[in-house]
Amino acid sequence: MAEVEAAPIAAAETPEVAVAEGAAAAKAPHKLHRQWAFWYDIQSKPKPGAAWGTSLRKAYTFDTVEEFWGLYDQIFRPSKVTVNADFHLFKAGVEPKWEDPECANGGKWTVPCSRKTTLENMWLETLMALIGEQFDESEEICGVVASVRQRGDKLALWTRTASNEAVQVNIGKKWKEIVDYNDKMVYSFHDDAKREKPSRGGRYNV
Repeated sequence: MAEVEAAPIAAAETPEVAVAEGAAAAKAPHKLHRQWAFWYDIQSKPKPGAAWGTSLRKAYTFDTVEEFWGLYDQIFRPSKVTVNADFHLFKAGVEPKWEDPECANGGKWTVPCSRKTTLENMWLETLMALIGEQFDESEEICGVVASVRQRGDKLALWTRTASNEAVQVNIGKKWKEIVDYNDKMVYSFHDDAKREKPSRGGRYNV
């Protein structure tokens, strides 16, 4: 009799176990392919002799979809900052500086944004494309910077190997499609900026 009575009990518990496992799976965070880090740079009047980047700070490193949305909604929206501020999203372990080994030989695609709503939309679309690994050349990408300025906002997508024109053009075309930008987009080398001799019109354009 015990064996007969035990069977229905086991059967009755099975749906409960399944529900519990389903609930646990639903609560499990959605892992990203890699870790990313948010940085910020609120630029007050620089002190005499201060090196560039002294106000740059790493804020959070994350690797789940849930963490990303929490950080974006609460903090890292360009509309939440005043003028002369930068938000950065870079791969974990890469600093948004020319001197970083991952960035030293690189460059950036730049898009001007005439309105705050345009900057906010392009920023979000770019963030989702990066953490979602939408670029075929994702290993070539270092990160993205949103710059809020009085004279005009802009986005810059930083990449690793500026001299590889074919790769950079492919990235530029993809990014242009992601942010739905219809004007010419230009690519500049970090080396040109370091020498304060930017190439007129950029090195590449799409």
